[in-house]
Amino acid sequence: MNDLSISNATTVRDSDHHCCSCNPIPRVFLYIVIALFLLGLSVSIFIFVVVHNAVFFLSLLALSALLLAFILWNTLNWNSKTAILFFVRSLPDSDLRLARHGQLVKITGLASCGSVSLESSYEKATRCIYASTFLYEYRGFDLKPVNVNTSCFQWSLAYCERFATDFYITDRKSGVRAVVKAGSNSKVIPLVIESKLVNTTRQCRILSPNLRKWLRERNLSEEARLLRLEEGYVQEGSCVTVIGMLHRNNDIVMIIQPPEAISTGCLWQKLLLPVDIDGLILRASQLAGPVNQESIPHPDR
Repeated sequence: MNDLSISNATTVRDSDHHCCSCNPIPRVFLYIVIALFLLGLSVSIFIFVVVHNAVFFLSLLALSALLLAFILWNTLNWNSKTAILFFVRSLPDSDLRLARHGQLVKITGLASCGSVSLESSYEKATRCIYASTFLYEYRGFDLKPVNVNTSCFQWSLAYCERFATDFYITDRKSGVRAVVKAGSNSKVIPLVIESKLVNTTRQCRILSPNLRKWLRERNLSEEARLLRLEEGYVQEGSCVTVIGMLHRNNDIVMIIQPPEAISTGCLWQKLLLPVDIDGLILRASQLAGPVNQESIPHPDR
């Protein structure tokens, strides 16, 4: 079993469980851009005052607006994993009968559990190959942030559980069965949508007995407050897509974590900068199994 969660909740931030190894726009680049903008602004103002020509000043403002829009576009898409999803969709499916040892492959097929299976934390869904649970809190003046970098009046990640384990995948192209090494000591990049199960409101912050029990088992506060609990899991029999390196050992076919980070490359048609992905990619087209969000009359809502 592979624990992908963050062990220390006091250092949790929303971006800590992001799938990319680094932001596509480094901070050094932003500092350089700001310095060049200030320099250009001072020069353009000087020209405008001395020569009374506003062309350079207006050109600088237009160029700065375009550059700012480009940076914001890449930042927003990085947070929503757009570049990763586009990379996964654009990569063609591989055939395990023809793929060579050490080749990067994309395999789509049905997943089945290995010797170890998982159970989701809140819904108790069994026979899972991947399970994640995230608890968010809305921080106001009445709540002390778990992280000094967390601002008030925003949702912040307070607790998370995320596990993956080794499983089997049956290639839908060739019918070959392979072992996916997503268990211990493997970096896994999960592209699984979490469903919102609990969402308290300002009008009703009373927590249900099930939620109180879940919080108590994890030594979390049972105080009535604004909470949002999301959970995602991939059960046995789900259709999944795996991207990793093919490893052949006699008659055993395995898909393991690539030894080096994978770059998505520049996606010029979407104006996206390259993003490095370090780990085995696991994508589920939809949440396997029924998800029953608590109804409106329930006190959690």
